[in-house]
Formats: sequence, C-alpha cells, structure tokens
Amino acid sequence: MQPSRRIRPRRAIALASVTALTLAVSTSAGTGRHTAGTLTAAGAGPVAALARSSPLGPCMISGRPTVQMSEGVPTTRGYSRSTGTVHALTVMVDFPDAPGQGHALDRFAEFFPQTQDWFRTSSYGRLDYRPRTPIRGWLRMPKSFHAYGIERGAPFDPGYRQLVQDIVASADPKVNFKSYDFLNVLVTPNAGPSALDTVLSVSFAGNTEAPVADGVSVANASFVYSRQDDGSGSYHRTGYRVLPHENGHVFGLPDLYTAEGGSAVGHWDIMSEDWGANNDLLGWHKWKLGWLDPAQVRCAAASGTSEYELTPLAREGGPKLVFVPLDRRSGYAVELRTREGNDETVCRPGVLIYRVDADVDTGMGPVKVHDSQQDSGGCTRSPNVHAELSDATFVPGEEFTDSKRGVRVAVVGADLTGSYRVRVTRG
Repeated sequence: MQPSRRIRPRRAIALASVTALTLAVSTSAGTGRHTAGTLTAAGAGPVAALARSSPLGPCMISGRPTVQMSEGVPTTRGYSRSTGTVHALTVMVDFPDAPGQGHALDRFAEFFPQTQDWFRTSSYGRLDYRPRTPIRGWLRMPKSFHAYGIERGAPFDPGYRQLVQDIVASADPKVNFKSYDFLNVLVTPNAGPSALDTVLSVSFAGNTEAPVADGVSVANASFVYSRQDDGSGSYHRTGYRVLPHENGHVFGLPDLYTAEGGSAVGHWDIMSEDWGANNDLLGWHKWKLGWLDPAQVRCAAASGTSEYELTPLAREGGPKLVFVPLDRRSGYAVELRTREGNDETVCRPGVLIYRVDADVDTGMGPVKVHDSQQDSGGCTRSPNVHAELSDATFVPGEEFTDSKRGVRVAVVGADLTGSYRVRVTRG
C-alpha cells in the first residue's frame, strides 16, 4: 500500500481492555435537559418511544446484555443525547514533559467549527453541537504524560482514571461540570507517538466507574491525541474527523473497523474510517441517533414482494432506510448513497446493502457491507479510503441475493429527482 493511501486499523488491539470498562448503554434524542447525577442525558428518544408492537417493531433488533455497544435499536440508557442542543466541555491539555506548542485555541481550531458543521449536516440540523472552552489556555496536568501510562490499549484504570481526576481537579475552579453533556480532551499533539505510528485517541462512554465532578459523573469522555496527517496534503480539510468519530461513541455508536482496518464497512461510515476524505454515517446509525423519523424507515418483515422508494441519505426528508429483519438479532439495511452532503468520496452512487448484527461487540464486525463488485479494486483513489468497497453499491438492474435466508433485494429503477426504487422479496 502506498504511504499516501495509508489506512491504519485504529484501535483493534485496544478494544478488549477498553470495552471491559465501557458500558454499551445508550439512548438517542433527549429533551435538552440534563439528568441529575450524570454528565449524560437519559431521556428516551424517538426510537426508544416506539412500541415493539408498532410496524417497525420487528426491525427493532437487540443484542444480549453482555454485548459491548450493541447495534440494537433502541440503545439503552447512559450515553449523551444526540438531538437538540448539546454542550461539549472541551479542554486542551498538556504535560510537564510535553508542554503545549503555540496557543491552546489553535488546537481547538483544528476541530471546530468543522465538527459542528459535520454533525449539523449529518443530522439534518437535529443535533445542535456547541463546544465550550471555559479554559482558554493549556490545562497543565500535574504529572508527566508518561506517568499516566497512556498507550494503545490502555484501560480506564488506573491511568485514565487518574488523568480524568486530575483534569477535574485542575478545571473545577473555572468549570461547572453540571452544565455540559460530555467531555472532549484535546491533548497537545507532541504528547505520545505520531498517529502514523499508532492511534491513541479513544472514548470512554457510558462509564459507570467514571470520577464525579460537581455531583455528576464524567461518564462520556473523548480523548484526542496527535494529528491524523499522512502527508497527502488533505489534513486541513480532514484532520478534524477523528473527533466526530470519537464523539460517535459518546452518542452510543460502536467501532465498525476490524483488525484489518475498514474492510468490513469501508468508507461508508465515519465509525469505520475517519482518515482521509469526508464521509457520513450509515442510515442505521442515523435512525439509532434519532435523526430519522419512524416514517422514514420501512420494515420489510412480511413474506412476499414489496417495493419501496429511497431518497438520497444526504438529503433531508423522504424515505431513507429499508430494513429486512432476519431474526431478533440481525437483518439487512438498504439505503441510497450519493455524492453530496458529508459523502464527498462516493464514486458509484447507488443502493448500499449491509448486514447489521446487534449481537456482535464493537470492533468485532457488527456491520458488514455487501460488495456488488467483488474484487474490482474499487472506484476511488482518494487517500486513506478503503478502495475495494468504494463501488459496493447496487445500481438499477442489479440485485443482492441471500439464498440461504430467502432474501432478494433488486434495484428496479431511478427517477429524475434522484430517488431509487427497490424491490424486496422474502421467502
């Protein structure tokens, strides 16, 4: 692989130790109010409000309680809310052995306003993300970076617990933690290795063991280190994207990359690949986060043949997602992806079909995209994009078949407005 197209598996080795101390408990779309006792919002959102006896009930798959960050709908309580106005406490941290270089607000500017814009676009304006920096300079930690033992795969205890405790103690005179939904820690890039060597950035989400500040638990926190700059010249446009990925965890989304990198999902979701050119979230994730209304989701649970309209996922309004449940744990999701909005690398517009398994842990392949053009090499040469799956979409005249399960999805046409029609047949 050419260095300019470098894709690194981000934290596969880290997952076992991190998720052991991270609860996969989530809910989307809160009320805009804080929940007493936690730096999260636990109010039920649009998906949680749906009864399983509703038309979408058969498509509300769920995983066992032991699954880490399940893809199930709805996710359980504990994550930050993902609709309405959320306030992200954002601190820029340095260490005695790695003093911050330049102004701390320059580090902040590496991620904002791009992160806000990304979430506004992806959520169709349903998430009003507001970063807050009550401390404008570098927040110096009392210990050296190396003293915390932060490395790839580092668990919450003891290093990260001590780091969060020290952040709380240092920030407390100027920060009322009750005013925020989650914590962003932007570490000075000269602490730790280059992202080309290893990626340390990590989130602890729904963490019931987190320290308490101002009477609330710092349960959802994202840590960003180094810079994801591969030398291709795209960093000024794309370097911020590690933060939307990490914040995806505090909203309850799992890692979709595997030990091989983004090979299961490719560049079709930022929870799979956050290097390189911009990309959006899967429609399944948008439903989980409360960014799609129930009327925009179709549940193809009945036997027989039915046709459905799909409008481009990047556009507001219209039907977005068809789900074909296989059992109470898994099913196929069907959506239309085009080159617009956050999806700047889509090189083969069409219908994306992927399997979702709510019984698979984060980072172990809970989502798998089905490739309509296997072994083609893909249609993109954009740096840090998994090329093979870039042309995975199905276009009019093509169909996906799972003969074992008796499921067939055919793309039967497209109209001048950009909408597609798909025909779903179940045995």
